[in-house]
Amino acid sequence: FFWVEMIKSVLIINNHGKVRLSSFYEHYTAQEQQQLIREVYQQLTKRSDYACNFLETTGGKWGKDTKLVYRHYATLYFIFCVDESESELGILDLIQVFVEALDKCFGDVCELDLIFKMDLAHYVLDEIVMGGMVLETNLTDIVEAVQSQNNLQNQEDPLSGIKNAIEKVQR
Repeated sequence: FFWVEMIKSVLIINNHGKVRLSSFYEHYTAQEQQQLIREVYQQLTKRSDYACNFLETTGGKWGKDTKLVYRHYATLYFIFCVDESESELGILDLIQVFVEALDKCFGDVCELDLIFKMDLAHYVLDEIVMGGMVLETNLTDIVEAVQSQNNLQNQEDPLSGIKNAIEKVQR
């Protein structure tokens, strides 16, 4: 039985190298993950904003068969580390779907949303990618699943009625 993981990792890193979201689909220790994140950040920040949005790794922990596909939006790098068989343009489209889903779920996502609502950002990612494989690319389906999960959580939260009342008063 042969297992191929197409997406090795998804990272969101700000312009200062601070990780705002990370999800690894291969096993690495915490120390190895930090080293990989530093390597990725160093490679991307050396590049011009006009360079293409993907590059092949030169070895190291990722190995030579890994590509970094990324988009730089405002202060955030959205990075997918993928194996060599992945289509770069397909992954760029996937990044666009991820960003649009985050925008719809957060209402114009910003770095602070990723910091303070990290669980929601991970849930959006989990609707799109699971175990290194792409699950869903339809933006409407992704947003509906996230909203359903939020509704379910609100029903289970005994304080949700109080929270909703406080939010209405604050508006």
